[in-house]
Amino acid sequence: MTGWRLLLTRPAAECEALAATLAEAGVFSRSLPLLETEALAETPAQRATILDLQRYGAIIVVSKPAARLGLDLLARYRAQLPSGPRWFSVGAATAQLLDQYLQPHGLQASCPSAGDDSEALLALPQLDEALRVPNPRVLIMRGEGGRELIAETLRQRGVAVDYLELYRRIRPQYPAGTLARVIEESQLNALLVSSAQGLDNLRQLAADAWAELARLPLLVPSPRVAEMARAAGARQVIDCRGASAAAVLAALRATPAPAH
Repeated sequence: MTGWRLLLTRPAAECEALAATLAEAGVFSRSLPLLETEALAETPAQRATILDLQRYGAIIVVSKPAARLGLDLLARYRAQLPSGPRWFSVGAATAQLLDQYLQPHGLQASCPSAGDDSEALLALPQLDEALRVPNPRVLIMRGEGGRELIAETLRQRGVAVDYLELYRRIRPQYPAGTLARVIEESQLNALLVSSAQGLDNLRQLAADAWAELARLPLLVPSPRVAEMARAAGARQVIDCRGASAAAVLAALRATPAPAH
């Protein structure tokens, strides 16, 4: 494990938490956040949705920022949590955030046990069960834009879907050459991205250096992002099958570190 030296590219707070966990396991890392989130301005539509959650048979929260901001709205408006909607998340870390708020109300979020992606969520039997009602309706809490697979699939199943968009994603700006310099300074031997947008931002920041950096092992959270990485020219893609620290560590333990 100590042979790995990772570049972390998640939002700053997530990089800090992951770096601490990796360090405990003997893995060196350096952080260069390539994705940050900015809360959207609060609107009357957001408030109306939060105060009318009982309309939904299921509430799906796709990310940790969506969980934090959605729960902030619930607390700010002192919204009563109805017992009807079932709560779901794409990943275990998001579910843990939700449960801190839900469990005192006798509720709990469901999430896939294997794989932190939309495909795994859509395959959950609990989600099918929650939507086995007349005129099912789902609320998806997410960032601005983003992947449409969950909504498109549910609509094909006859489910009405509404969005509660809570934030936008921003790519931090760095001087040219920053990425290559950070990797060289810390003698890093692998890269980690947590989403398709993180991968895209990595390639944009690398610019002309991408062809060389693509030789490094690249850790990704899902088969979909793995496929995108290979299509972009990454030589060794490691699918962690999740974005959690546990998933990353499991992938590292299962893969020999690059030779010096």
